Amino acid sequence: MTERYIHHPWHGVDIGPNAPNIVTAFIEITPSDTMKYEIDKTSGILKVDRPQLYSNVVPALYGFIPKTYCREEVAKCCMEKTGLTGIIGDGDPLDILVLTEHRIAQGNILVQAKPIGGFRMIDKNEADDKIIAVLVQDSMYAHYEDMSQLPEGIINRLKHYFLTYKRSPEGIQPVEIPEVYGREGALQVINASRIDYANHF
Repeated sequence: MTERYIHHPWHGVDIGPNAPNIVTAFIEITPSDTMKYEIDKTSGILKVDRPQLYSNVVPALYGFIPKTYCREEVAKCCMEKTGLTGIIGDGDPLDILVLTEHRIAQGNILVQAKPIGGFRMIDKNEADDKIIAVLVQDSMYAHYEDMSQLPEGIINRLKHYFLTYKRSPEGIQPVEIPEVYGREGALQVINASRIDYANHF
């Protein structure tokens, strides 16, 4: 019998048979969006979270990796790498940015992505890692295997977005990025988030 319903993007879509080396990513926001969309955790429907604050525009495809969750294992990984204490996972699926030369004008889609690194971001006391990946078979980005191979300007642009997208006009900065890591670090965080998902769902 043919299925007549859409799977929940977080719980009903598989991360992929080659994870963590290649993962399925659900895209919520594109660089052309002036609104911040995010998945409604209960229904799986994409919803408006808020207008993009101030002049920030997301610099790449932005979404999450299905069947991941950021809790104890992700927080443990963060504390081990930074030496900080009292860190908790942010309670969301693991965020991912996917680099591509192609203009993709809408979210609510699935793409295949190759993780090459990430930002160990902390929002107040919450681990909020951002995995950086490249679109599989993309002619400009697919050959990159590790974050260290990216031009410095691209890394700085991505980092600037996350360091400013929550900053108020008064200069209040709730987030910090104590570490930029490469492919091995990204795979470690993805695997930790998969353990957290298995433990909670």
